[in-house]
Amino acid sequence: MADWSARHTHHWRDWGLEELLAAKGATTVSLVVPAHNEAATVGDVVTRCREVLLETAALVDEVVVIDSDSTDATYEVAADAGAVVHRAAEVRPELGVQRGKGEAMWKSQFVTTGDVTVFMDADLVDWDTHFVPGLLGPLLTDPAVQLVKGFYQRPGAEGPYEGGRVTELVARPLIALLFPPLAGLVQPLAGEWAVRRDHFAQLSVPSGYAVELAALIDTWRTCGVDAIAQVDLGRRAHSHQPLLDLGAMATQILTAAWARSTHSHHAEAIALHQYLPGPDGAPHSRAVEVPVVERPPAAPLL
Repeated sequence: MADWSARHTHHWRDWGLEELLAAKGATTVSLVVPAHNEAATVGDVVTRCREVLLETAALVDEVVVIDSDSTDATYEVAADAGAVVHRAAEVRPELGVQRGKGEAMWKSQFVTTGDVTVFMDADLVDWDTHFVPGLLGPLLTDPAVQLVKGFYQRPGAEGPYEGGRVTELVARPLIALLFPPLAGLVQPLAGEWAVRRDHFAQLSVPSGYAVELAALIDTWRTCGVDAIAQVDLGRRAHSHQPLLDLGAMATQILTAAWARSTHSHHAEAIALHQYLPGPDGAPHSRAVEVPVVERPPAAPLL
């Protein structure tokens, strides 16, 4: 792990723009922003990335937002900011519709053209456009690298590294127990990451929040740990989800990890029982059906 970290951990300042543009050559880059009810923030993400990375620096060739069943003005705000916007449910409808972030990312393969795809979350409130060139650095300069993860300070109530509750309580223990070669990754669930298009098309993609962990595990299994790199992007902040919503996220991550450790999981949903205080003060249970569908590799469908 230490040897991998020494060779494949970078900082976003390691590459200048001219170096990246020279390395990019004829390679095309798609910036994809999966979004669900992010009207308050998606416009800023799209506008800044489009102005700086597409129009000024010419490092990105397209900015695409995949709207995942939003009920607010996410679609309209993203379009007004200059993105190409697709509703996930309307992309290749003959393939069916699932719910979740992973579904939006899987569907993006059918409406983008870049040789490299950079994913960014739509709910960012403390970030900068250097995220994208930072993630592109290893992919454009090292042909052996297939996938790049970002990592950053994630401020929480108790300090700069307190923002990743599911990472610390679920993902990191799972990796330590089942996938120790990946233990050197600082933030395995980071929403900012980049991948070669042809590699991503070979991966099975969980429809929900397990997409990031699954991509890491499957890349390590198929290409080896040296096909993965990580880049320090500085600081990142976004809105934090309620605890009960994180329970559903954790269920999806556990399911994907379990399937990849035993190959024995065949369910499409898991019943997660949660307990909330009722009117009488006593705990009352509710069952949440957590979808855990996986999409097949997209390559045969492209």
